[in-house]
Amino acid sequence: MVVQLKLSIIALCAALVVTGCGGAGAVDANWKTTSGQTGDWRDEVIYQLLVDRFADGDLNNDLHVVPHALGLYQGGDWQGVIDHLDYLQTLGVTALWISPVVRNLETDANFDAYHGYWQQDFEHVNPHFGDLAKLRELVQKAHQKGFKVILDIVTNHVAQLFYYDINGNGSPDDNVYGAGCGEQPPADQQACPTPPVITHVTEYDPDYDPQGVRGYTSLGFSGPAPIRWIYDAAIDREPTAPGQNAGMAPAAQFGFQRDDWYHRKGRITNYGDREQVLTGDFPGGLKDLATERPDVQAALTAVFAKWIQAADFDGFRIDTLKHVDHPFWQYFCTHIREYCAGKTQIADPLQPDKPNAIVPPLSVPKQKFFMFGESFDGDDTLNGSYTQNQEVDSTFYFSQKFSVFDAVFKNGGPTRAIEDQFKRKQMLYAQVPNTDGIGIASTQAMVNFLDNHDVPRFLFDKPSLPALYNALAYLFTEDGIPCVYYGTEQEFSGGNDPTNRERLWDTGFRTDGATFQYIQKLIKIRKAYSPLRRGDLTITWSTDHVANEEDAGIFAFERNDGGKKALVVLNTSDKQTSETSTIQTGGNPMTTSFPAGTELTDVLELDGSAATSTITVGAAGALTVQVASRGAKIYVPSGDVVPLP
Repeated sequence: MVVQLKLSIIALCAALVVTGCGGAGAVDANWKTTSGQTGDWRDEVIYQLLVDRFADGDLNNDLHVVPHALGLYQGGDWQGVIDHLDYLQTLGVTALWISPVVRNLETDANFDAYHGYWQQDFEHVNPHFGDLAKLRELVQKAHQKGFKVILDIVTNHVAQLFYYDINGNGSPDDNVYGAGCGEQPPADQQACPTPPVITHVTEYDPDYDPQGVRGYTSLGFSGPAPIRWIYDAAIDREPTAPGQNAGMAPAAQFGFQRDDWYHRKGRITNYGDREQVLTGDFPGGLKDLATERPDVQAALTAVFAKWIQAADFDGFRIDTLKHVDHPFWQYFCTHIREYCAGKTQIADPLQPDKPNAIVPPLSVPKQKFFMFGESFDGDDTLNGSYTQNQEVDSTFYFSQKFSVFDAVFKNGGPTRAIEDQFKRKQMLYAQVPNTDGIGIASTQAMVNFLDNHDVPRFLFDKPSLPALYNALAYLFTEDGIPCVYYGTEQEFSGGNDPTNRERLWDTGFRTDGATFQYIQKLIKIRKAYSPLRRGDLTITWSTDHVANEEDAGIFAFERNDGGKKALVVLNTSDKQTSETSTIQTGGNPMTTSFPAGTELTDVLELDGSAATSTITVGAAGALTVQVASRGAKIYVPSGDVVPLP
């Protein structure tokens, strides 16, 4: 049934090249917009959604759906996103990050590629989600409602589309070499190894070998293991497209089916070894592309430029950033920016019958096309290196997730860790914008998040709504771009993959829940006060105290946007009301930059009572603010207060 669907879609697309059913080809420019060309990305609030889990708007593409088996397709599609743009608009988010759109391997090891990261065909859409016309409709209607749309892409690897024929028998095997033995033999005979040497090798996903995966039998090594592409109609598995191999000699191989376009070293076993991280297959048999090759760089740049041209995207979220070498990102990001700005053409090397082919230029330039990458690591030196030398505009801020949202907001660590993380960011990430980029340095454009599809949800580790609200208050007031993982507004609490990838439509898309409305209010406040979006950040209080000291759990900072100011005070303690002072132990109150006598109003105060929402700054900017356990206060000068929409 899957094969019939794929063939019917491809046949339809062949007849509809201009309107574009499945391929990223020429398009009618009349529907294009200027979204992504102007504005400041710091004004955006990103909403990350997995298309398969957001909403099922078209039952006709519900193939192989097994309801509530979260490792398999659930039926969400682009029509479902279109149908619920009003829900997202009500929440207040402004940029949609959608999961990858390219056609994937259908299933592998009894898990489906609903997430989009097992790419098989770079130039056609995943039919589970719709056709290219529907994808364009989604982007167009999102733009009409004021959303930007960010596409999730993968340049590091493809799906498990070939195996290493280690024993040379032409079939993918699981092999066991060696054996144990019983009692130890007499001393004059060879002893049993301790422990017994037994090696298990799967030809789909063998362990990393720095020499490349080698042929091997019980007699020993026999040179490089050939790779064999897999054709399996039952699970829609075929070689990577575009390209051709068909058992041809290497000189005749083309595109993504060239054997030498892959590192062929086996899967990563040691993430502390940078060579493995850069050249090893991603666990699960995802085959690593040789991105240091100029022809691979050109091909990947072309295919993803085509998707910008085909569907009018405004940015890329880039998967597995740290698994790709720096020269690739310097090439890819520079060429994508110049292409979006209308400054250069991009050659299309994937049309062998047209040696001078180019990716069609954009009819409407995107001069602030945003690229941020996932470096799933707590090492700021490593993560920050990808923002240097004209690489990505920023990263998905994993180090802050680990050191701040986990260590402090979940686990009660000292708020000094927040200040330390901020200092690392200022030192280790690029402090100047990229040429032809978004006009903002990475230090101001980090994509901040509490959780995502690769880690447990916040409420799984910390089943406390006050703690969640506390963390959300920081997410929406710190510098950078906040990103909400779909379902947070509905209090989803799933653990590791796949339970953190729940079906949103089971909630009925309710907008009356307390958490939905709390996020909605934080977004409104952020939109109403420019310092919370664009202001410089100055820390006015952090502490090592986590017990019963006056300031236990307190963190405070100012935001300043051209003289417009805001002050945020958080209490991360689960135990007590705390304040911005250590007066009882001989210290001083917090010092701010506000003039003495300035009245400040807490715009987050829910009851709006003047008695509880205002405070007056003392001499020399001194200010003692008391905050309840897991509370937050967002102060602005009372004269700057505006009604929220």
